[in-house]
Amino acid sequence: MNQALAVWLLLALALVAANLPFLTERVLAVATWKQQGQPTAKPLWLRMAELLLLYVVIGAVGFAFEGTLGNRFRQGWEFYAITLCLFLVMAYPGFVYRYLFHKRKT
Repeated sequence: MNQALAVWLLLALALVAANLPFLTERVLAVATWKQQGQPTAKPLWLRMAELLLLYVVIGAVGFAFEGTLGNRFRQGWEFYAITLCLFLVMAYPGFVYRYLFHKRKT
């Protein structure tokens, strides 16, 4: 795999992973969220926890790509702060769809 393909693949995976918590009611797209035995909508704190977990997973995939393509470089806190902010920006369309876009009732 060449470097350009790895970058585009990582960006596509990050876009999908950032929006996944907002587009489905299942926890990590696998298990149904239940409260008192009844399936309910996921709370915002759970969606944010999923978002952080998926950020870590995508970061691990990025480090794996970097390791297979060449030398891995040490990163400081600035790198993680910037990439987390970019991941949150990628999650904005899903957030808008879930919380700000209201469907008309007819």
